[in-house]
Amino acid sequence: MSLALALFLAGCSGGSPAGDTAQPAAAPVPAAPVAPVAAERPKIVVLGDSLSAGLGLSPAQAYPALLQQKLDAAGYKWEVVNAGVSGDTSASGLQRVDWAMDRPNVRILVVELGANDGLRGLPVAEMRKNLAAIIERAQQKRIAVLLTGMEAPPNFGPEYVVSFRKAYRDLASEYGVPLLPFLLDKVAGMPALNQGDGIHPNIEGAAIVADNVWTMLKPIVDAAPTS
Repeated sequence: MSLALALFLAGCSGGSPAGDTAQPAAAPVPAAPVAPVAAERPKIVVLGDSLSAGLGLSPAQAYPALLQQKLDAAGYKWEVVNAGVSGDTSASGLQRVDWAMDRPNVRILVVELGANDGLRGLPVAEMRKNLAAIIERAQQKRIAVLLTGMEAPPNFGPEYVVSFRKAYRDLASEYGVPLLPFLLDKVAGMPALNQGDGIHPNIEGAAIVADNVWTMLKPIVDAAPTS
């Protein structure tokens, strides 16, 4: 939320009785010129779940913050907005995608959703429908989309795992958006790179996730209009 600052200037004047030796009123000081407001930097919104929110990490350690560091180090004048909410499913993300994009100069939407659908064994068809709606809303606003894929746990059977993976590939093909096949590539299943729950990356794991995303994100940033 932003704070509105109101400046009130009041002037008082009064007559002086005859014979008073009142000093003349000081001449008004010209107001300093107001600097023009800098244009809003182009934004990248990361719409995700606890993996983006950085569950178990400080905000500065979550991979969206690390993406910001990469952008800054490379001289890009972009801003990363972390719109990750722990526990979100694809349906939850769809419910708040308009809010997430409702800010000035959003140019790219990173869609990182589906992990909780897979953990809960929710229907793949519903997840696909939700993700499709998110992509469509972004494209209607001429916002570029990076879709990040996820893998389903094996306990729901091989058919579910295959259809889950295929949903991301089909969406990327249908809507012509770039796909990071697996967000947690080189991190998932590696105890040294994950927290105690075996699901959420630790600091070292988050750095690898940021590298994974950056590989796909940088070309989109390079191609995106900034004004």
